[in-house]
Amino acid sequence: MISGDPIAVGLVSGLANPGANVTGLSTLAADLEGKRIELLKELLATLGRIAVLSNPTNPFCIVAVERARVAATALHLDLEVVEAAEERDLDSAFLTLSRQRPDAVLTVADPFLTSQRTRIAAFMVGSRFPSMYTYREDVLAGGLIGYATNYYDIFRRAAMLTDKILKGAKPADLPIQQPTKFELVINLKTAKALGLEVPAQLLARADEVIE
Repeated sequence: MISGDPIAVGLVSGLANPGANVTGLSTLAADLEGKRIELLKELLATLGRIAVLSNPTNPFCIVAVERARVAATALHLDLEVVEAAEERDLDSAFLTLSRQRPDAVLTVADPFLTSQRTRIAAFMVGSRFPSMYTYREDVLAGGLIGYATNYYDIFRRAAMLTDKILKGAKPADLPIQQPTKFELVINLKTAKALGLEVPAQLLARADEVIE
């Protein structure tokens, strides 16, 4: 398995000793919500209110929202949650965001929300909302900025674990691995459309800049 937080969502009892017929990798997706909010704060000096777009039917999203809330509180930021679990919910979510007018929007990792990446990115740009994402693909679709585990590295390591299991290793005996590579992706096209100037220090740390 590959999970944003395998302990929090109940897949395993621990990282060193999974204690079940399962092993794999944690992407630390939920733990990185704090870092994503810090990056938004660095990008937007006047950041005061953040909205989190989440899927309430996904157990991982519940964990991610709570991690984001803790980070926002530590930075003295207000945080509001806007939810969407299917396509028809997005219209209501967009209307809510338009009414709330947050300073930025954080979209948490979720299969449904990711499947709507183009629609979400278009709304964010059209509504002039700076937006933060978990996946590089969301930024390629027009999102402003993304910070996440390098999933290509994760997939390669998953293949190595699969090889060990096929050769007889017991999943329960294989510790859950954590990511060692992360990537910051910034879309300058979107920044320009939003009228934002990305700080030079932030650009210098980016692993990929879309121009």
